[in-house]
Amino acid sequence: MSPAPTVSVIVVTRDRPRLLADALASVAAQTVPPLEVRVGDDGGGTSAPVADGLPLLQLTWLALACGQPGAARNAAASGARGDVLAFLDDDDVWKPDHLAGLVMAFADADVGFAWRDSVVIKEALLADGSREVHARRTLARDWDDALMRSDDYLPPSAWGVRRSCFEQLGGFDSSFHYSEDWDLLLRISRITRLRRVPGATVEVRLRESGNTSAEFTPERLDCLRRLGERHGFATPPPKTFWEVALALSAS
Repeated sequence: MSPAPTVSVIVVTRDRPRLLADALASVAAQTVPPLEVRVGDDGGGTSAPVADGLPLLQLTWLALACGQPGAARNAAASGARGDVLAFLDDDDVWKPDHLAGLVMAFADADVGFAWRDSVVIKEALLADGSREVHARRTLARDWDDALMRSDDYLPPSAWGVRRSCFEQLGGFDSSFHYSEDWDLLLRISRITRLRRVPGATVEVRLRESGNTSAEFTPERLDCLRRLGERHGFATPPPKTFWEVALALSAS
């Protein structure tokens, strides 16, 4: 039998140490540990102390100055050694069997992209640092080409990407300051087999502030226009990820 594929976890963060601590703790709790964890700190490295004491297999901290998530993810992934890249945003968390499911999917050498189901949570951060849940929805859907032309329902924290596919495509297109993940998903879908691993092992956590999907700026609208032009469909309407979750959720 072939050895199980190895996983490099890619985390990007910027000045949110309290949230980052929860994200890294969820990586440390995985039943199948990653080969390495690469943190791209786009705040210049100021959040590094939150990793003290976490029993991670190997942690690489990269002080960055990219200014946008696609470039930061690319920088953090550069030099990764795992067969698979698993992305985690600093405000999201994984259940303990998240990586186990992804590793199982990538045991099939033809699979270049896999994802787990997500629970999308609206929350508030309280003064004592705790998180208060206001609402939740579960996103559990197979790949749907038609739907992906109007709604991106696969958050990066749910992804695993075979590193060879990621490198073949040049990673995220850093000219997209918004929708760079949607663009990469559509490009990946053209070159490899995709696989959903059922089971909600990702918590995507949204708050009123710091939620880029709620920013309907001219730059975001231009990115959506360019996305449609690149992939051959009408410009999708701007939506928050919570609106997508409400429309498509299983509960």
